[in-house]
Amino acid sequence: MEKRSAGDQSATFCYIPAVREAGESLGADVSDLQGAVFLVTGIPAAGKSTVAEGLARRFARSVHVRGDEFRRMVVSGRVAMSPNPSPEAWAQLRLRYRLAAMTADAWHDAGFTVVMQDVIVGPVLAEQVTAIASRPLYLVVLAPDPAAVASREAARPKTGYNDGWSIGEFDAGFRATTPRIGLWIDSSMQSSDETVDEILRRARTEAAV
Repeated sequence: MEKRSAGDQSATFCYIPAVREAGESLGADVSDLQGAVFLVTGIPAAGKSTVAEGLARRFARSVHVRGDEFRRMVVSGRVAMSPNPSPEAWAQLRLRYRLAAMTADAWHDAGFTVVMQDVIVGPVLAEQVTAIASRPLYLVVLAPDPAAVASREAARPKTGYNDGWSIGEFDAGFRATTPRIGLWIDSSMQSSDETVDEILRRARTEAAV
């Protein structure tokens, strides 16, 4: 299968709340986490989208905010991040993060549990935690090893590594520069459901920021 750049894919911009019918089984009791905001991050192909969707579906009234949708909204003039990003690339990235934070806050204010996910690594992670006004806020950093990321990347119809990075380089930079805040999970050997279970088991004591 030919891979397409994530930036070349067209997408309809909409958020569909994962609202369950009353009485449908939600698994373990998460009532004390209902109404919170979860921020899920990690490098490309770490499993963020699948885990975030699965996490949102554990709640009776929830929304999955995909930060990358804001990048895809740019029709012309988009400047991608790279190992040597321009000031405009940084400006567009921070605008995308700001819009995602505002969207998460709006859904939270409307009474939804919010699961927001994006590639937010390095010092900007602390900035994004501050940008999200809603609390409680639980930060989850997915950190599978590079071999697991490579396997997941190979199985995707898109690529997250077409702007000059290798998986190993991105992973090394991520681990060296990202502040050790929130709940870090090595999900290398886990299914997405197992990762969601671990998040819900540990969030209360380890993920709050």
